[in-house]
Formats: sequence, structure tokens, C-alpha cells
Amino acid sequence: MRKRKEAIVSRPLMTKPLMTKLFVEVAIWFGLMGALLFGSAGTLAWTAAWLWLTGWAVCGIWIGLWLAREDPGLLAERLAPFAQREQQPWDRVFMLCVSVGFGAWLCLMGIDAVRKGWSNVPLWLGVLGAIAIAVDIYATRAVFAANRYAAPVVKIQLERGHTVSDSGPYAWVRHPMYAFALLFLVGTPLMLGSWWGLACVPFMVVAIGYRAVREEEALAESLPGYREYLARVRYRFVPGVW
Repeated sequence: MRKRKEAIVSRPLMTKPLMTKLFVEVAIWFGLMGALLFGSAGTLAWTAAWLWLTGWAVCGIWIGLWLAREDPGLLAERLAPFAQREQQPWDRVFMLCVSVGFGAWLCLMGIDAVRKGWSNVPLWLGVLGAIAIAVDIYATRAVFAANRYAAPVVKIQLERGHTVSDSGPYAWVRHPMYAFALLFLVGTPLMLGSWWGLACVPFMVVAIGYRAVREEEALAESLPGYREYLARVRYRFVPGVW
């Protein structure tokens, strides 16, 4: 009983540095993405971008606070750098390309939707885009609840007792986080009002599919029980499709 009480008392002390890191990282990403969006748009008078950024920040903090309470270890993994020593070498290159590509994508949408005004996306589609993003964020929380090893990079987490996650959404598809991320990729250009941004989404889907296949290869080689999981769950993103 005494040990349990000590654990409860010390838990906030353990998560305090994580909370500081969470708020700092959210602020940094808010600033970086805001600079890319508004810099490429050439103005701060872009309501959709402000709503997108604010929603992203609020939801990021919401999930972070939930993880701090439910699984501080996973929160620490989610806040870790995109380049890590234990990470698969090919994934380091992939994450670098993703970072550059994501930044270019934001700039393209700023130029398209505001600076040049090439696109004219109806308001109702923008609302649907916002709803799609909200569904993705809520579903991501369900993924975290089912998989405490959902790190942002491809690696085997031996120090955390890495095991196969096959419950919740993982009982239906192998990569539910990637599947739900497709909603974010489609919803973002719709919410920001950029047809050109939407045109980039198929290329992003191909890139995510490539990573999913390589990730499966790495896990099947090093994570006990993962080959059996692949045999049980056939589809990667969408049941009955792929």
C-alpha cells in the first residue's frame, strides 16, 4: 500500500519534464508551420490557417496530457527526435524526406490558396476537411490506447519490453495510425482551400505505403510474434482493399 502511494505521489514529478517538453515542442511546431504557411501566403490574414494551426496545437496538447496520465513512456517516445540511434537507417532518410516534403506542401498550399488564389474550394468542403482532421486526431488516441509502442520512428523498443499489438484497431488493419492519417492528409488541403495541396496526397499515400512495407519487414525480422500477426491480419490500411 505504501509503495502504491509513493508511486502515485512521484508520478507527477516524473511527468513534469515531459509536460514542459510537450508545451515547448507544440510551441516550436506552431511557430515553424505558421511561418511556412503565412510566409508563403504573404499575409497573416488567413483564417483557415489560424484555425488549422490552433486546432492542431490544442489537440496535440490534449493527447499529450492524456498520455502523461495514461502512458508517460509512450509520451516520451512521441516527443523524441525523428532521428535516433536505434532507428532503422532507411527510416532516418525517410523521415528527413518527409520533413522537407511536409514543409514544401505547406508552402505550396499557402501560395495556391492565398498568394496566387489559384484554387477556389467551397466552404462546405473546408468544413468536411476539418471534420476529417478531427476524426483522425480522435482515432489516433484510440491507436495510442491499443499500442504503447507507437513510436514516431521504426525501431524495436527492447528497453520497454516491446511486444506485438493486436487489439483495438490493430485487430482490423496492421497500420491503423497510417490509415487514419489519410484523413488528415485529405482534410488539410480541403480546410486550407488548396486543390494543388490535395493533388499531392496520392504521392504521400505511396510514400506511407512504402514505409508500412519496410516497417513490416523490420518488425518481422526482430519482433517475436510479428510474423504470426501478419498472417492473421491481412490488410495494411483499409480492410478488403490493401
